[in-house]
Amino acid sequence: MPQLGIETVLVAGRGPAACAVVAACHRLDVKAVAVHSEVERAARHVRLADDAVLLGPAPAAESYLAVDRIVEAARRSGADTVLPVPPALAGNARLAGAVIAAGLRWAGPDPEVLERLGGDGVEPASERGFLAWVTADGLRFTTPVARDRAAGIARVSWTPGVPEELPAAASRLAEVGWRGLVTVGIAPDGALAEVAAGFSLDMAVLERAYGVDAVELALRSAGDPRAAGPGSAGDTPPRAAIAVQLRSTLPPGTAGRISGRLPGSGRPPAAAADVDLVARSGYDPGDRLDGWYDALLATVSVGADDIPTAARVASGTLSGLPETGVPHDGPEVCAVLGRLASAATVPGA
Repeated sequence: MPQLGIETVLVAGRGPAACAVVAACHRLDVKAVAVHSEVERAARHVRLADDAVLLGPAPAAESYLAVDRIVEAARRSGADTVLPVPPALAGNARLAGAVIAAGLRWAGPDPEVLERLGGDGVEPASERGFLAWVTADGLRFTTPVARDRAAGIARVSWTPGVPEELPAAASRLAEVGWRGLVTVGIAPDGALAEVAAGFSLDMAVLERAYGVDAVELALRSAGDPRAAGPGSAGDTPPRAAIAVQLRSTLPPGTAGRISGRLPGSGRPPAAAADVDLVARSGYDPGDRLDGWYDALLATVSVGADDIPTAARVASGTLSGLPETGVPHDGPEVCAVLGRLASAATVPGA
């Protein structure tokens, strides 16, 4: 985004989310530099990027989560901005401080704010919550979200049919200095639960609900916090939106090989003119699914006139998958989508 003085971004992350961020950087005319471990030299996010830097050995603590190595990679690559992708990095106050100390832009909340609010560093999995872009003027593109969970992970997220009143503490995010994207969980008693920065897997719900690009919002916050954002003021009701995550069910630590196309790895899936359908994959046919990392294979998000329509479109995208080469939870995800498509109540939501 030349108008904000951002030319080269180090994309700190991997998998489908990093692939989506790299693609967005290209749309925004920004050079994207990927990072990778020794076992992911040829990973899809690396192939898509303009350049790539080796971080270290396979264990995430020695590569993808290693603060000093990420900062050094940014220096060596010539990046002017570090954009943390997963909440585990985006909520890391030490990483934020090290990036700023190195004279680089940090595309996330200030380290002092992360320390004050906890910046949980986890994918929020509370059964309800909200997403937003936080500016000095308050919350924009605020999107209530409901979640269906499996093993503590949100596998299907959607905008609830009846808008919920946000906790009073939500308005204080801007007052305490939080800037950029935020994903918040709401506890059963109505208090804020998880507060996470970065590109949570729910963030596609906000994108489809308002037709905005989350990467653009994050870079605008980093380049010039006073810069006007895209679109409306975000105070109009969001469109119905849904996001699903397709995961491998291989036992933890077990590697696999992708043999068929996943959503987002081939031709973009077709949808009706009034439906916004986006699929993102972390793998192409022939890619190795390494047992060191999260088994997320792909994400699918849909914006439509109502949740049943969005659920049917998402289910159709997953139901037509060829043999992928690794087992996955597609049938279980489609069962949740089937209940949403029929307007039935999803347990726990």
